[in-house]
Amino acid sequence: QVQLEESGGGLVQAGGSLRLSCAASGRRFDNYGMGWFRQAPGKEREFVAAINWSGASTYYADSVKGRFTISRDNAKNTVWLQMNSLKFEDTAVYYCAARPAVGATYDSWGQGTQVTVSS
Repeated sequence: QVQLEESGGGLVQAGGSLRLSCAASGRRFDNYGMGWFRQAPGKEREFVAAINWSGASTYYADSVKGRFTISRDNAKNTVWLQMNSLKFEDTAVYYCAARPAVGATYDSWGQGTQVTVSS
């Protein structure tokens, strides 16, 4: 497993932007596909975005497509989630996760970072 630590959450007005970061350590970062998930109060955790090991392929939930961008820099062992045009319904704890292969289970998780969007 790889250790993950998210940062960059906070309070933002609707329509604003935030950039989340996830720093990885412990294993070769470029061996892992990375994902962002979120969990709002009273709701199940849901997929937000994913990126393959090289950064060449990205995937998004329909709810964030066109507003959020996932990216990574393997030299910096970091993955980011750029969130633009934020909506109240984007309010959640956002988690970074890693998986060792396409289709594998995400087996490493960060502690989460809170994103609150005020309407």
